[in-house]
Amino acid sequence: MLRPCPQCISHSIVRTDVVRRGHYYRKSDGQWVQRFYCLNCKKGFSHATFSTCYKQNKRHKNEQVKKLLVACVSQRRIARILKINRKTVVRKFIFLAQQCELKFNQDRSQYNLCEDIQFDDLETFEHTKCKPLSVTLAVDSKSRRILGFKVAQMPAKGLLAALSRKKYGKREDHRPKAREDLFHELRQYVSTDAFIKSDENPHYPATLRRHFPNCIHKAYKGRRGCITGQGELKKTGYDPLFSLNHTCAMLRANINRLVRKTWCTTKDPQRLKDHILIYSHYHNTVLIQ
Repeated sequence: MLRPCPQCISHSIVRTDVVRRGHYYRKSDGQWVQRFYCLNCKKGFSHATFSTCYKQNKRHKNEQVKKLLVACVSQRRIARILKINRKTVVRKFIFLAQQCELKFNQDRSQYNLCEDIQFDDLETFEHTKCKPLSVTLAVDSKSRRILGFKVAQMPAKGLLAALSRKKYGKREDHRPKAREDLFHELRQYVSTDAFIKSDENPHYPATLRRHFPNCIHKAYKGRRGCITGQGELKKTGYDPLFSLNHTCAMLRANINRLVRKTWCTTKDPQRLKDHILIYSHYHNTVLIQ
């Protein structure tokens, strides 16, 4: 099939006279790629020009990197396993996050409006426990499908609060804005009269009323965590927030930077967001199917 010339289209030229001009062998994945030549602008291009992996020399490693990233494997270990440079892994990590974000948003728009959801905050940290981060997560109660999440910084609590202020100064709390952004985003994917479950955090009801005034919100008292699930799963026999807590436990089990007592820590909150995006797409399309 003849492809339109990307040069002519970018200059808003409707007339494009394109002819085939041979092939070339792509060593990275062993494919023969069709070349084209535009008689209008005298430029050459190929089928690969239109690919999202354009100019990637190791595109055949993308799927392997993705599977290892959602299998609790660090980036250094991925580079060692696949025998590639660590910088290559980082570039592919960012590329995969961008692709998964597009697919994640496309998939959300194809499902019916959710009528029963659960949400809460999962806590982790950035480089040190003195700089904690919060991940506000919303899931579908029935299918355990991840509907959305937001990463936000938060001040340290408990015994680390004074030490955190001494070393890093006063740390702003961005959790309220993250919740506002998440619920604003979820309005197009969640029914207006949905049944929403959460714990007894006093800040949740007011935020829900602003974005879902007709919803039914039920809050449950927080329960003691068990050893399995790294504290996310609860000791009691029946957990009304099981879908959410099970998903949080899976996040901690499959993303190495979220594992408790790990040295694979997040250095940049944006990279944590990217990693959760990759996992969320894999979770929704593979793990819960």
